[in-house]
Amino acid sequence: MTVSAQQLDQLRAMVAESSNIVFFGGAGVSTESGIKDFRSVDGLYSQQFDYPPETILSHSFYCSHKEEFFQFYRAKMLAPDARPNAAHRKLAQWEQERKLRAVITQNIDGLHQAAGSREVLELHGSVLRNTCERCGRRYGLDHILHTTGVPKCVCGGDVKPDVVLYEEPLDEDVLTRALNHIRKADMLIIGGTSLVVYPAAGLVRYYRGNRLVVINKGQTSADQSADLVLDGPIGEILSQL
Repeated sequence: MTVSAQQLDQLRAMVAESSNIVFFGGAGVSTESGIKDFRSVDGLYSQQFDYPPETILSHSFYCSHKEEFFQFYRAKMLAPDARPNAAHRKLAQWEQERKLRAVITQNIDGLHQAAGSREVLELHGSVLRNTCERCGRRYGLDHILHTTGVPKCVCGGDVKPDVVLYEEPLDEDVLTRALNHIRKADMLIIGGTSLVVYPAAGLVRYYRGNRLVVINKGQTSADQSADLVLDGPIGEILSQL
């Protein structure tokens, strides 16, 4: 679907009228930076592995098959050369202009921060943070990239990525902060997410304003209640504002 000039004008007007914008985004925000999503035709769920990605990325698999977990994790979940795209940059610009209050993301790539966003709530954690399971020592992404097998701490403990695996709960503090931002927002933009991953996707139900915008390639469960729906790549669309 092609986004019309009228739709872009409507989006510009909504942004201009708002001073407390909250953005809720998913994998589609980062695909224009070259990071694969999970559910598209060529996404991770469509590729063939010895185990399904949902199994590999589960807490129980991590505990019982750490070598296989990290083999998949390094090959498929890390994109150290990825750079922010037009969507990340526009959101950071709006925050700098004090129009946007928070980015709530399901992504784990750190690209919002790389673009300059400060109030970023990472519902599923980040590949940039890694913690020793024995002593709590912190490590950056380089430690994972430049080791093989199960990454080890100087104390000998295993180093686990600070990402939320299947079967693991979301961080309660991050959830609470995200919920508060959504409740206070005078505009909520949902972008690059099909809204099928729960409990994260359930947060958007707490928005009660009249400027609900959905920007996504394909339909979402929020389309019917949205005040404006734009079907297309979010970076391409936001770069025109």
